[in-house]
Amino acid sequence: MRAFLRSLFGVHTDLIRSYRSILSFKWLALGIVVGAMTGLGAVVFYVGVEALGHFLLHHLAGFSVPAPAGERLFSGPSGPARPWLLFVFLGGVGLLTGWLVSRFVPQTRHGGTDGTDTMIKAFHQQGGRILPAVPLIKVGTSVLTIAAGGSAGREGPISLLGAGCGSWLAGKLRLSAKERRIMLLAGAAGGLGAIFRAPLGGALTAVEVIYREDFEAEALLPSILSSVVSYSIFTLVFGADPIFGIPRFEFSDIRELPFYALLGLVCAATGWFYVGTFRAIKYKVFWPLTDRFGFMPALTLGGLGMAGLGYAFPQLLGGGQGWLELAMLGKLSVTMMAGMIVGKTLATSVVLGSGMSGGMFAPALFVGGMSGGVVGALAQRTFPHIVTEPGGYVLVGMAAFFSGVANAPVGPLVMVCELTQGYGLLAPLMLASAVTIVLGRRTSLYENQVDNKFDSPAHVSDSTINILEREQVRDHYKPGRVSIVEEGTHFGALTDIIVNSNELCFPVRGKDDRISGILSLQDLRRVLYEETLCEILVAGDVARSAVLLRPDEDLYTALLKFVESDLAQLPVVDGEDETRVLGMLAREDVFTAYAKTLRSMKEKE
Repeated sequence: MRAFLRSLFGVHTDLIRSYRSILSFKWLALGIVVGAMTGLGAVVFYVGVEALGHFLLHHLAGFSVPAPAGERLFSGPSGPARPWLLFVFLGGVGLLTGWLVSRFVPQTRHGGTDGTDTMIKAFHQQGGRILPAVPLIKVGTSVLTIAAGGSAGREGPISLLGAGCGSWLAGKLRLSAKERRIMLLAGAAGGLGAIFRAPLGGALTAVEVIYREDFEAEALLPSILSSVVSYSIFTLVFGADPIFGIPRFEFSDIRELPFYALLGLVCAATGWFYVGTFRAIKYKVFWPLTDRFGFMPALTLGGLGMAGLGYAFPQLLGGGQGWLELAMLGKLSVTMMAGMIVGKTLATSVVLGSGMSGGMFAPALFVGGMSGGVVGALAQRTFPHIVTEPGGYVLVGMAAFFSGVANAPVGPLVMVCELTQGYGLLAPLMLASAVTIVLGRRTSLYENQVDNKFDSPAHVSDSTINILEREQVRDHYKPGRVSIVEEGTHFGALTDIIVNSNELCFPVRGKDDRISGILSLQDLRRVLYEETLCEILVAGDVARSAVLLRPDEDLYTALLKFVESDLAQLPVVDGEDETRVLGMLAREDVFTAYAKTLRSMKEKE
């Protein structure tokens, strides 16, 4: 038994050392943990939305809202028709949301479009920090909004929930701002991968949606791990079937490409209409109302406005995935799909523009899908011998539309392929998305997106520190014997050590053989001529806290430690055995390495 415990302790120690010294292992562990947290949160969120929505809309109000094949959790006959209850449900949710926001998180008014945009803002402007109250309140009110029939998506709140989990975990582990931002994206990726059952698409969307022309490559590994783990937990509970129960669409006739290019043009136009309408209603209608009357009246009005639209047109209630499936199966008319484009845009703008909680992703997929449905149906009527599967245009429209309004060319494309578990439409997907992105490059759904890393406050220092980040301590420190002082060494003995050494700083070893502090000459000057202290003062009394370097750390990290400690030299210890001092790195060694590397780069240019 004792031998088993000893071996178990050894494995634990090896894991801790690997976590500290191997960067990939660190992100492997953190990605798995934040993915598990987000996956469990996605399960609770999804059940809450579906259960409460079935009770309120189906049972109490009597609405029969179609659901896609992969999301029919609850079934049964609908209750008696009471459409007037929409005003009670949505008006009450608006009132409650307004009170919660004004009381606890009023700053979220400036968070942007939805939960995803709030995550983007936290990445660029807040060092990856999200207050725990923000995702808790936003996710809770999103459940109420969507379940009551509000035109909003689930991905905004779930990506904010995942980002909040990543930010919270990074804070508990005391990670750096850079690592906290990566954890933020990993959590958002987990949320998207789970709720859309698209692990790769969720990860890619999370790392590219924060920029218009770039993506966060450093966050890709933990984002993929988080998304896979979150997706696995979600599908373990609800199954791995795709959301839509549709046939496999295939692209086989090259003559269809002009129609898909036309679809890209249409998606660019409807994208401009979608974003423009949302911002007009938000900033010209509801923001002035909020400024004048406060959160509660404005959000209540938003809820009542959505209730009026849902009362007149029940097709606008909820996220609309069931109607998308019907469009893919060819069961909706052109007139109805065209009306849904306008109606869904207005309904989503009223709900989210007023400040109610939810996501813009799912409504954007809805509008894009209906745009594709209109183009596909009209193309089949005109050229029935060429366009044989108009339902495929719905899928392509979903990806092209969101790629254009979110400036995310890869993630939505892969996500739509994962939604349908098929890549038969990959070529037209790429063509339509490219056309939409080129034509709609000035349109952006997310207000806090920036063009690239150079425009992000999160990367403002990258242009000056990347040279030092390329260099490691192991290549520049001075290896060899180091004068190490024991904690109990008296001041009289210290002077002998100092006289016989050229070093400016001396590591101090504690009782456990670890370096417990650093003795600096500049600190000794204060008591150098106090003879009465020779027998009283010991090294541990004068030493500063230990500041150590490892060979695998970069020189930028070393520079920060020099600045924070104000020491001229720092000891370099073995990454696997911190009791072993390998040598010393001086502050001038860092500056010399910077100058040499910069000179080398200029010579190559």
